[in-house]
Amino acid sequence: MLVEAVVHDVRPNQLGTRPNQARSTALRQLVTGIPAAILARTLGIHTDVAVARQHLSAGDRVACAAEVSRRTSTQEDSR
Repeated sequence: MLVEAVVHDVRPNQLGTRPNQARSTALRQLVTGIPAAILARTLGIHTDVAVARQHLSAGDRVACAAEVSRRTSTQEDSR
C-alpha cells in the first residue's frame, strides 16, 4: 500500500497515518527504554542532552500519573 501511495503521490496524512506523532512516540519509547549513554551514541547527541531528555520524559509520566490520581480522587469525592 505504501508503494502505491508513493506512485500516486498520496501524503501519509491522507492515508490516516501521523508521521510526526509516530516519530515522537518512538523517540519517547527509546528515551525511556535505554541508558542515556547509549541513547546519546545512537542518536549522535551529547550525553547531557540525552540525560535531560530522560528527565523530561520521566517528569511527564510522573505529572500524568499525578493528574490521573487527582481526577480519580475528585470523582470519588463528588459521589
